[in-house]
Amino acid sequence: MSTLQRIIEVIGRLIVLPLLILLIILVLPLHSYSLTEESGEALFEMNCSGCHVNGGNIIRRSKTLRIKDLKRNELDNPAAIARVARDGVGIMSGYEEVLGKGGDELVANWIWEQAQKAWIQG
Repeated sequence: MSTLQRIIEVIGRLIVLPLLILLIILVLPLHSYSLTEESGEALFEMNCSGCHVNGGNIIRRSKTLRIKDLKRNELDNPAAIARVARDGVGIMSGYEEVLGKGGDELVANWIWEQAQKAWIQG
């Protein structure tokens, strides 16, 4: 291999590797966001939807996840919803262990988003 070919090969490696790293850094956060949103929905489906079908409440009708009830019950932000998901309230047990680390925030953000859309899918 000639010296010129070696130089071109080395330069190619020096350019390609940083470009790959940059691409990973730029694309990974976008992928993580979609996983986060999907994870919130999946956690809700697995752990909450049994009682809170479409944001309702089959046990206590006044404790729905619809915006008017959330506000009335002073759960008018994702942090307050996450606290209830994690620690429970009233007859509802907390789900901290089941949801896992950060799962309370994922599901709370997803619930808040659905409440803002009146639980209309799509």
